Amino acid sequence: MNTEPVPLPLRAKLATTLLKSAAALSRATGRGDGSVIGGRVGLKVEPQLLAMLARGKEVALVSGTNGKTTTTRFIAAALGALGEVATNSFGANMPTGHTTALAQSSGAPYAVLEVDEHYLRGVLPQTTPRVVALLNLSRDQLDRAMEVGMMAEAWRKALDGVSTHIVANCDDPMIVWAASTSREVTWVAAGQRWQEDSFVCPNCGRHLDRDGVHWACPGCELRRPTPTWALDDTDAVLAPDGNRYEVTLQLPGRVNKANAATALAVAARFGVSPAQALPRIAQVASIAGRYATVVKGEHVIRLLLAKNPAGWLEALDMVEPGCPVLLAINARDPDGLDTSWLYDVDFSPLLGRRVLVAGDRAYDLCVRLDINEVPFEHVPNFGTALDRTGNGRLEVIANYTAFQDIRAELDRVN
Repeated sequence: MNTEPVPLPLRAKLATTLLKSAAALSRATGRGDGSVIGGRVGLKVEPQLLAMLARGKEVALVSGTNGKTTTTRFIAAALGALGEVATNSFGANMPTGHTTALAQSSGAPYAVLEVDEHYLRGVLPQTTPRVVALLNLSRDQLDRAMEVGMMAEAWRKALDGVSTHIVANCDDPMIVWAASTSREVTWVAAGQRWQEDSFVCPNCGRHLDRDGVHWACPGCELRRPTPTWALDDTDAVLAPDGNRYEVTLQLPGRVNKANAATALAVAARFGVSPAQALPRIAQVASIAGRYATVVKGEHVIRLLLAKNPAGWLEALDMVEPGCPVLLAINARDPDGLDTSWLYDVDFSPLLGRRVLVAGDRAYDLCVRLDINEVPFEHVPNFGTALDRTGNGRLEVIANYTAFQDIRAELDRVN
């Protein structure tokens, strides 16, 4: 495939210049990294700017409910073995963010773009990707988002007959059903700990039969495909050629090793071997502040982002044994306004450790913890949590805007 930059028409050049200026102004005034406002300005001037900027690039798209940002970073790191990579590495995952990422790295022959689940259908034809990675589907912000089965059906229609190669998680029945209309699929055994959204077959509605990692529908042909890439019981990746690759990451949790397995499968479609990709993936230390460890005085603070029940399930497994934990919950527009999802999370793993609760909707979380009989302390803000816990380590789990509030607070004190 030709990856030479395609010359832009005059209108698109003007749109790109204005995009970069708007993004730079946003950064200079401390309003953000400029990805959204820059893309908004560029697309206002030239509505086809995203498609124009994607021409001549080899593109990978990454979508799913959880793990998009991390997997995108892993893939971008791996493809760095081939050359410059344009990517929206800080999670601006709608067309405005995609447009800005491509404009800021217009000469890059490769692009790896994280895509919000709702926008995959629209971004797919505009970017004509070489590969699309589908990670998982579970409930998320149901007050404003599609029900999981509806999202799977929308993806299934969008992927029907496309020539793009799909890399998909064979352990998630929703993903398998969505990807099964595609012409070419590489199946990755990336796991599915959260199974509450896939009790029934998305194809016929019968209850799925499960036996260990295997699943099948008794009423139709839908069943777990045989994977060609897999994360084994020792957290090593088994490749299609039979070789086994140890995965060493700076990021915690088995879920991130599963994300790395998906990244290796995508990189292989671009001609990057696991031996080339793994050292680059191992250098990824933090994802837009997620998993970051910050030292403030005598405090060692680790930040974990969790936005929905599946994400909280993984985050609760990552906290260090014996460390106090601060849980912070908001319900602002980016988070979704409905906090009823808290009742889908099992907080019992926190029993026996010190738990502090903060955020705009802290009282909602207090009620939920009380139902799980988890003792807690309500604190008005992050600073109070530090004062109450004294010196030492503090684990923080927060949803999106609460996470950003705490990051901003740490920037101020450091």
